[in-house]
Amino acid sequence: MPLRLRFLVPAGLLAGLSAGGVAAATTNTGDQAVASLPALVPAPAALSTKSGAFTVRQGMLVEFTAGGEPKRIARHFVNRLAELRGLQLAEPIASSEAAAAGIRFQLLAAEGDTDGEDYSLAISPQRVVVSARHPRGLFYGSVTLLQLLTAEMGKAQLIPLPALEIVDAPRFRWRGLMLDVARHYAPPEFIRKLLDQMALHKLNTFHWHLTDDQGWRLQIRKYPRLTEVGAWRVPAGAAGAAGAAGADETGRPVRIGGFYTQQEVRDIVRYAADRFITVVPEIEMPGHAQAAIAAYPQLGVDGLREDGTFAPGTSAPPVSPDWGIHTQLFNVEESTFAFLEDVLAEVTELFPGRYVHVGGDEAAKDRWEASARVQARMRELSVESELKLQSYFIRRIERFLDSKGRSLIGWDEILEGGLAPNATVMSWRGAAGGIEAARQGHDVVMAPHPVLYFDHLQSDALDEPPGRPNLVTLADVYAFEPVPPEIPAANARRVLGAQANVWTEHMRTPARVEHAVFPRIAALAEVTWSLPRARNFEDFLRRLRPQLARYEAYGVRYAGSALTPRRRAATSFVQSVAGATQEAAVSTTQAPRRKRDEALRVCSNKLALHLEDDAPAADERPVFLVDIMDPCWIYEQAPLDGVTAIDVIVGQIPYNFQLWKDEKNVVKRPRAMPDGALEIRLDRCDGELLTSLPLTSALQNPRLTRLRAPLAPRTGTHDLCLTFASGGVDPLWVIDAVELRIP
Repeated sequence: MPLRLRFLVPAGLLAGLSAGGVAAATTNTGDQAVASLPALVPAPAALSTKSGAFTVRQGMLVEFTAGGEPKRIARHFVNRLAELRGLQLAEPIASSEAAAAGIRFQLLAAEGDTDGEDYSLAISPQRVVVSARHPRGLFYGSVTLLQLLTAEMGKAQLIPLPALEIVDAPRFRWRGLMLDVARHYAPPEFIRKLLDQMALHKLNTFHWHLTDDQGWRLQIRKYPRLTEVGAWRVPAGAAGAAGAAGADETGRPVRIGGFYTQQEVRDIVRYAADRFITVVPEIEMPGHAQAAIAAYPQLGVDGLREDGTFAPGTSAPPVSPDWGIHTQLFNVEESTFAFLEDVLAEVTELFPGRYVHVGGDEAAKDRWEASARVQARMRELSVESELKLQSYFIRRIERFLDSKGRSLIGWDEILEGGLAPNATVMSWRGAAGGIEAARQGHDVVMAPHPVLYFDHLQSDALDEPPGRPNLVTLADVYAFEPVPPEIPAANARRVLGAQANVWTEHMRTPARVEHAVFPRIAALAEVTWSLPRARNFEDFLRRLRPQLARYEAYGVRYAGSALTPRRRAATSFVQSVAGATQEAAVSTTQAPRRKRDEALRVCSNKLALHLEDDAPAADERPVFLVDIMDPCWIYEQAPLDGVTAIDVIVGQIPYNFQLWKDEKNVVKRPRAMPDGALEIRLDRCDGELLTSLPLTSALQNPRLTRLRAPLAPRTGTHDLCLTFASGGVDPLWVIDAVELRIP
């Protein structure tokens, strides 16, 4: 997007942006000069250093131009500084003219764009002045000033600032973060904590994924069962032994979940608005609808007669405990559209922002194709295919949102079958959807997999939490360019910006969300705020160091592993193995005859995941590397000289995945023994069978089990292939560690 700096930028100040992310108008731009410049994230559009300094002192005057917003922004700044440094400034006061010494927040007469985010910050030996045309810009200027005052942490009575001038504005107007609370509910206090951090990174859009197959999280007054039923599920594996994730101490199933009352939503929306963040709600349709259909089965396809009536006694599906692509879709009856319009009417009352996200992704059409009633409706509507039917569905919802003064946004599948006239496309399947939407003259938000999918792990450290093991590193996020080269310059304005997506299938706690988001959110902030030529990763890492200290001060549990993403680190771990606690130090150099699962290689890497055990319910659980399409591992170059036995620590977890058309590609090995067996083969997975370890003892243990078998003498190094001959994939057998034993 074009920078909007018409009134704030002195002539020539933006020229010569340095690789370090600043334009030093009165200083050298060499590496030494850049290294001495303030550590700001995101990098400002232009910064020039001046002679002299200004010292901020305890009790210093803070003033603002008259108005409620400048006063609130000034107070917010004062409170944040006191929290971080213990330096308490004076209560802000209104003033029409700048005082002799102090900090001033001033709104200037607006020109042109009255919603601008640009600002200037001038520090002289006499005073500090933050100026902007709009309160948004004034707020971002206060964030920059706060960063300057927290370049070092610790309590302080006075803080010196170098004299300088910053003129700044964002490159994009959509700088977003999506949080999925449908898979795992996040409490309101955590949402507020996340919004605080978004504001301190100058992000301005919080995309709130509120509904999905696994949960409906938004109270709708007209349809109370959406949260009475749809907000709760029994976790996969609940029918197992007592102590598993979905069972109480007696083994009876328990439900997990939660929802937001409308008052909680209003409070969160207001809290976000105070930080100049717009909340974009997502209500999924026509797919990812199983939680809604569990609450109101007549919304689905099952049980729908050809005459449009609903067969009494039709069983409702459960709120799903599974991950993946489900085939439960909303039907296309008039009553279902009335339901959706009722829901969206309440949504638009709660969320005053322009956009409502309707999903539109991964709508598996199997039930539509098989339903005589849906096919009859297609004929009534003169719709020739299921893809066209989804397009009709989205277009109809768009017309309703238009009537409410709102704009529809959806994932890039809404392109299929014909795009609704005024829709905005969120491109997630790479950049192709965004390129096509821009070509058609539609606005685009770039959110592509995998680079902006923060459920991908950010390092290969052995203690990384559950998630997708194909790494998306801090450097990967930083290198992302929101405007693909395939979009002509004339259409580049269609790219509103970018956002990262936090899918929480494997993040059941706020701590894990924080680990996934931070510090990659800082890279996202710079990608969406700063000019491309102002970005330099090495300098970004320099500027990130104070940001990490701020995270610590705010209690943000960031991933330190992001700074060393591709280095296996030694770790110690405590495991419960068949009821006995064992401690072991694991290192790729210290324990060559013992390997954790992360040090093994999956055989085919079709869909490898780091998955968490479903037991114990309350304590820390082991995490396993497994390919859910082909559970098979290779112990590469195993040193077999002198080895007389092998120990394998195994676990079992529910196979809670719906893979739609890929289900037929899941590898299922024939059962080798009555309860199944772990088979170990030499050199190749179809090679000589070295041993079979029966799974009988492990089958009765919801936690980890140590299996042991003797090995005939061998010499040299060989690859070992480990597979489970269990006749299926549920439960999904997994490996925690392999140990070669020497007498």
